Amino acid sequence: MTDQDKRIAEVVARERKRLSGFIRRRVADPADAEDILQEVFGELVESVRLLRPIEQIGAWLFQVARNRIIDRFRRRSIEKAALPDPVDGDELDVLSELLPSPQAGPDAQYARRVLVEQLDAALDELPAEQRDVFVAHELEGASFRELAARTGLSINTLLSRKRYAVLHLRERLRQIYLEFELSEGNKREGNER
Repeated sequence: MTDQDKRIAEVVARERKRLSGFIRRRVADPADAEDILQEVFGELVESVRLLRPIEQIGAWLFQVARNRIIDRFRRRSIEKAALPDPVDGDELDVLSELLPSPQAGPDAQYARRVLVEQLDAALDELPAEQRDVFVAHELEGASFRELAARTGLSINTLLSRKRYAVLHLRERLRQIYLEFELSEGNKREGNER
């Protein structure tokens, strides 16, 4: 075993339990959590072997894990193109109504892809506590009761955080949607002339 391999094994042994707990608190499916853990350690091995300097290895591992969790949720949201149902119907519109049907042709598919990408960007703009609740509830499928037990926060606090997240996401997507509507209207006018 080389010195590099020994250092990697030491880091894995030292950080595995904490890192695994961190990931499992954020990822409902144990198999997904284990996959992410392995991906993080794989990235560690790659970085060490490529002699990339890592100053604070613990913080680096947690940042890589956080990024992998977000990436996984983004892939799922793009694959499913699932947008949130309203928390309470009078106040929040269903965001999925803003997405064009994937069966509506290439332009609609492009618009849908752009809107989903904008959703990802809008998620990045949210404060961490709002993003975490939104991701856990909408993408992981965790109930508010589960989230309350996991975080120690009240259900009302979690609902409030999700509400603010949805309001932000809805407004952000509405702006993009209106830009598409405007460009489609301009195209139609150009074709009628």
